[in-house]
Amino acid sequence: MDNNIKKLTRSTTDRRIAGVCGGLAQYFNVDVTVIRILFLIALLFGCFGFWAYLIIWLAAPEDNRLNQ
Repeated sequence: MDNNIKKLTRSTTDRRIAGVCGGLAQYFNVDVTVIRILFLIALLFGCFGFWAYLIIWLAAPEDNRLNQ
């Protein structure tokens, strides 16, 4: 199989609540602070941030890099 496929996972090393922002930052190769600010803005301007965070939290598996 091809191991170069990017997968969205929740971060186990850079997490505050569930690792969603850390996982998105790793996936998009941006600073985690940018993702956290975007989620905060989305939360403040209409609850979309909450639902997006919750869906990703439930759907994305945890990063298992520490177990390898």
